[in-house]
Amino acid sequence: MCGRFAMDKDTDDLIREFMTTTGRPAPEWRPSWNVAPTDSVPVIRERHGERELDLVRWGIVSPSSPTFGGGKPVINARIETVATNGLFKGAFTSHRCIVPAAGYYEWQLQDGAKQPYFISSEKSDLAMAGIIRAWADRSKDPSDPDYWRLSMAIITRDSHVAPGEVHDRMPACLTPENYDAWLSNELAPQELLGLLDQTSFEVAHDLGFHAVAKTVNSVKNDGPELVAPIAL
Repeated sequence: MCGRFAMDKDTDDLIREFMTTTGRPAPEWRPSWNVAPTDSVPVIRERHGERELDLVRWGIVSPSSPTFGGGKPVINARIETVATNGLFKGAFTSHRCIVPAAGYYEWQLQDGAKQPYFISSEKSDLAMAGIIRAWADRSKDPSDPDYWRLSMAIITRDSHVAPGEVHDRMPACLTPENYDAWLSNELAPQELLGLLDQTSFEVAHDLGFHAVAKTVNSVKNDGPELVAPIAL
């Protein structure tokens, strides 16, 4: 998976579908058709038996990083190593999340230039699987509500199970009947990997793609026109 995805107005319906058990006020977010690394994006996680919607930085920050925004953001975690990699292991075991998206972008090199494609499902928005890590802001007192800051990565898998091939990786996605199992702490890591492999395989077969304008290449551009199909 490359480093860009879209969250349109219909994504809000998917978010509301998730938020069925908590009375906690949801943070404000706005649709974006050009979500990029280091952006704050809405994710759904489970805490104390209730689902919460949080705005989380896309791109995991290592706990050892001296600043929250320093270094290259780790935006993806490979399904092959997410349960064993030191940066991801604890988050995968205990701090998983769902990242709603209308679809995502990939690029192919064509005639010496990068051509973007938008990949989505005709059935519904995507529920991408993610993991969350907390970073301690040691410039603040531990009692400060902003002492802990959250960042996340999206889990990816081999994309050869999807119709056609735009890129060799794709986000691992969940199906509605498996949301609860993914967010809860009822399954062991190996069971979670099996679940994610199965559900992302199912979602992959519903994916389609089309070429879009190169204006999406710049993170400064945003709007629904970015996902509109173009003729090549």
